[in-house]
Amino acid sequence: MTLTAALLLASGHAAGQGARMTAAPASPRLSSPPIVIAHRGASGERPEHTLASYTRAIEQGADVIEPDLVPTKDDVLVARHENEISETTDVADHAEFAARRTTRIIDGQTLTGWFTEDFTLAELKTLRAKERLPQLRAANTAFDGQETIPTLAEIIALAKARGVAIYPETKHPTYFARIGHPTDRLLVDQLKAAGWDGADAPVFIQSFEVDNLKRLKTLTRVRLIQLVAAAGAPADGAAVSYAAMVTPAGLREVARYAWGIGPDKAMLWQIRGQGDAPTTLVADAHAAGLRVHPWTYRAENVFVRAPFRRVGEPHVHGDVAGEMAAALTQGIDGFFTDFPAIGVATRDGHVARENE
Repeated sequence: MTLTAALLLASGHAAGQGARMTAAPASPRLSSPPIVIAHRGASGERPEHTLASYTRAIEQGADVIEPDLVPTKDDVLVARHENEISETTDVADHAEFAARRTTRIIDGQTLTGWFTEDFTLAELKTLRAKERLPQLRAANTAFDGQETIPTLAEIIALAKARGVAIYPETKHPTYFARIGHPTDRLLVDQLKAAGWDGADAPVFIQSFEVDNLKRLKTLTRVRLIQLVAAAGAPADGAAVSYAAMVTPAGLREVARYAWGIGPDKAMLWQIRGQGDAPTTLVADAHAAGLRVHPWTYRAENVFVRAPFRRVGEPHVHGDVAGEMAAALTQGIDGFFTDFPAIGVATRDGHVARENE
């Protein structure tokens, strides 16, 4: 069952999480259960970023659905993981759009294909979604061709109707601003039109960049989440590295503009020459007043951490429930997963044990 709105919006994190720790923190009795964030919907079972995927996630008890947002040529925000859409739609089969195939440099990466900013919403709506990982999720290809690309407005309507929160990611905000499609204001205006502007709104806005989150801080009171990766640095050059951002000092700086962080799940574990012990990231973030929502828990062997893999090919499911459970013992405040049914069952089992 989905958490109530009051529980979802609880601002406090678990008791006892403020002290610095150098080993795995003892999991405290929870003041509110960790939230289950459906990553691109139930994308382990349906083509990602479709209304069918989001609806499936809600049916499975997800508390939050996550749309990645990119703009169209006419500045409508739509849900795609990337603005290059050849892997997730049938655009290559549309002869009328063949001439729009092009090459772009986005955040330093050269990509060739079809890009949302070259299509109006009406044109994009003629395309149909398909499974992005058919070699790993062959069953999902049965749903190819059934869904269109959803708009943010459609996702908000679904979330309101079903009583769940949304967790939009602003994709490549600096790139889009440079080509004349700034997305931060578009997002904020749409959220305000939906009545979602306060810290208690059922919304979390996430970004791998820094400056756009700082800008959003001046535009809205909605909770902001700084995404961090295990390597590299923000594309806007606002920090020297993600590693610097997750030191205790770096986290205190992040807390000046963000409500929480979304780290790569690998960052919770000491995996380089120190065995499989926890890092202090969760405790350090909590000490800075930040919530922690790691990403992304996927079931396939190729994605689960080594201790949770099972014998078989990369597409065979490993013990993702065990991987989630291990992270929950560190006191995380929520987590992203492609398999919300497994996430909800694992979270609920953890909460029951903690509250015995």
